[in-house]
Amino acid sequence: MTTKWIAIWVTLFLLSTDFSLFSKTGKAAKPMDMPSWEKVNIILPKYSKFTVIDTETRMKFRVQRRAGSRHADVQPLTSHDTKIMKKIYNGKWSWRRRSIIVQNGKVKIPGSMHGMPHGAGALKNNFPGHFCIHFYGSTTHRTNHMDLSHKLMILKAAGRLESHLAGPDPYEVVNAYIAGLKEKDRTIVSVVSMQPANWTDLFRVIEAVRISHMTVLPIEDVSQELNLSIPVQVDWFIKGVGAKKFRGNIELIRVSHTDPWKIDTLSFLEKNELMEQLQ
Repeated sequence: MTTKWIAIWVTLFLLSTDFSLFSKTGKAAKPMDMPSWEKVNIILPKYSKFTVIDTETRMKFRVQRRAGSRHADVQPLTSHDTKIMKKIYNGKWSWRRRSIIVQNGKVKIPGSMHGMPHGAGALKNNFPGHFCIHFYGSTTHRTNHMDLSHKLMILKAAGRLESHLAGPDPYEVVNAYIAGLKEKDRTIVSVVSMQPANWTDLFRVIEAVRISHMTVLPIEDVSQELNLSIPVQVDWFIKGVGAKKFRGNIELIRVSHTDPWKIDTLSFLEKNELMEQLQ
C-alpha cells in the first residue's frame, strides 16, 4: 500500500465521526420526526401563522402561509420579520436552501426554505412576493420528486443527515456532496468528505456547480468495493474565472463494507484546479 493510501485510510478513520453535527456542548442533536407534506398541509393550513427558526444562526421570524399545494408559499408577517429573514441571507436575497425548524405552538417540524421573493404578495411587509418552505415529501411545482437540496436540508434540520448518508449508495453521496457545495452548506459537505477543507474560502469562490452527467452502476455491482472511482461531468461557475467544465473521476473510499462512503475532497479540488483559487 502506498504512502498516499495509508494517509487516506488514517484520515478516514480519524474523521469517521463528524464533529460538525454536534452542538457546542458536544452533544449530538436528537433526531426529530419528519411528518409528511400531507400531514403538514393540515397542521399548517392556508392563512396560518407560525415561526421559522434558521438552524445555523438560530435567528427566528414570523410568517403566514398564503398558498401552495405541493409545498407552503409563505410571506414574512411584518417588515421587521422581512428584515430578520434578509439578515439570515447576509443582506442579499438568494435561491440558496437553508435548513429550518418551523414552530407552531408546541409543534416543531423540520423544513427547508429558500430566500428569494417571487410571485405575488399580499402583506404589507416590505417583501416583494412570497418564498417557499418545503417539508418531507414536498415537491416543486414542476416535478413530482423532492428537490435534492431541500431534502438534504430537511434531513439536516431533523438531525438525520448523517444516518441517511451512511447507506450503501455511493452515487447518493456524490450527489449530496455537489449539492452541499452548491448550497454552500458546511454540514452537508463535511458529512460526506474524507478530509476537512477550507470550506469558508471555497464557498466564496464557487458561484454555481452542478453534475451534468454521472456514470451509475447497479448498487449490487459495487457493494463489495472499498474504494471507487466514479466518472462525472461537473459544470462550475467560479468567481473571477467564469464557467469551467470538469470531465474526470470523483474518488470515494470506506473503511469497511458497513462504513459510509467518503469523498476524497483534496483530490477532487486539485483536479478541478480549485486549490489554486484558495491560495
